[in-house]
Amino acid sequence: MEYFLVLAGLVGLFFGGDWLVRGAVGLAARLGLSAFLISLTIVGFGTSLPELLVSVRAAMDGAPGLALGNVIGSNIANIGLILGLAALIMPMRAGAGNRRDILVMLSVALLLGPVLWQGQIGMLTGALMALALCGYLGLTYYLDGGSDAATPDAPEPAMALWRLGLLLAGGLALLVAGAEMLVRGAVVIAEDFRVSDAVIGLTVVAVGTSLPELATSLTAALKGKADIAIGNVVGSNIFNILGILGVTALVTPVPVAARFLSVDLWVLLAASGALAALLLLRGGLGRLSGAVFLTGYAGYTLAMY
Repeated sequence: MEYFLVLAGLVGLFFGGDWLVRGAVGLAARLGLSAFLISLTIVGFGTSLPELLVSVRAAMDGAPGLALGNVIGSNIANIGLILGLAALIMPMRAGAGNRRDILVMLSVALLLGPVLWQGQIGMLTGALMALALCGYLGLTYYLDGGSDAATPDAPEPAMALWRLGLLLAGGLALLVAGAEMLVRGAVVIAEDFRVSDAVIGLTVVAVGTSLPELATSLTAALKGKADIAIGNVVGSNIFNILGILGVTALVTPVPVAARFLSVDLWVLLAASGALAALLLLRGGLGRLSGAVFLTGYAGYTLAMY
């Protein structure tokens, strides 16, 4: 039964990612918004919904290691696994409009250190993180909402808004359902190996809830939409820390296990710094960079077992 759930989840994630990218690009064309802005919000945050649902439920069920590991592990997987694989398949160039949001992603990762060093993420910290996310979204819309034209080669510029809405809603629904089925099956399988909830959160659950980002970014990369592939990961990483941890801490305080401070935080900072440097200084990710990211992620994962 668990293996059937994993297979059904993968199918849902594949089709959900394709529908979401088609809807996002078409919506950007219809509303005159940049593809990167749409990917940063609708696509980037929408594909982070599984992480939000899993983290809140895990914290409420008394598994804080799984909740925090899901967020940190997802951010690491977004960079090492998702962008690494996408760049290996199709080298990507970062658009000029990405710079501010890449810096925000790096800054949020750096600020996570002092948050974790408190030993527990409480309600006040959670509220401040959620407010910071709202401020960032408002500023992003104010600065970019109507200034950037959509890409001229958007595949569905004339699609009716109701059809775009169906694509977006259907894609998000499939992503959430697919991720839920995959995580439910994978967690049961992983528990048979008797590993801690923190390790399960950092690996099985993190990769499972990051598969929407994987499906979306790979689809976008294959369609030549590097802005959506990169913006999806940048937006998800910002939302995972500020939104998911913030909302989870508002529901219940999240204790911080020692391993997150000694190992996983530093891996996240190294991955975020490397990604920011490549995008800002070199302008994109090539196949060599993708291979390095994938190799590093594989080594990090295998070291836990």
